[in-house]
Amino acid sequence: MLPDRMTALRLLHEAEALNPGPWVPHSLNVARAAEAIAAHHPRLDAERAFVLGALHDLGRRTGPNRDRHILDGYDALRALGFEDAARIALTHSFPLQELGELQGEWDGTAQEHARLGALLADVTYTLEDRLVQVCDMLALPDGCCILEKRFVDVTLRYGFGPATARKWRALLDLKRTFDAQVGGSVYALLPGIVETTLT
Repeated sequence: MLPDRMTALRLLHEAEALNPGPWVPHSLNVARAAEAIAAHHPRLDAERAFVLGALHDLGRRTGPNRDRHILDGYDALRALGFEDAARIALTHSFPLQELGELQGEWDGTAQEHARLGALLADVTYTLEDRLVQVCDMLALPDGCCILEKRFVDVTLRYGFGPATARKWRALLDLKRTFDAQVGGSVYALLPGIVETTLT
């Protein structure tokens, strides 16, 4: 089950009231990117893509937080009965499906870290998981951007970890996969990408 667009936006703005920050416009830009790509994809639904993108970082409602938001978003969305959105909240940071992809120090407990690893290992990724993973890296708070600009943004904030280069390669491969599936570069589909990337 998945909320409709209006419910997703309401949940996002309620979360913003609890923890205002650039994560909210980032989430909206992930939603816009996901919707734009899905609209040109033969097997994706644009409305679902928007909702999943909008809610991927909902766990930041409990912040300020770092990677703990992954578990918090998963738990909050499951409690609401939105299982597909909960799965995306869990998987969006893990294109390699490895707990070692987390950059910087874990900001939860050791037990929560172990639980996150167990949950992640139990997931079978879908095309929607992959879409949000790549769109998470195509969106800054100011708008859509190329992957490399977002790579720098994240690394400047969280540091370069042991899995960072492999994660970048996986995301570049994902982007190429979606390029092939939509019949051209996904960059050409993203609103405002030139302005955001070049500023």
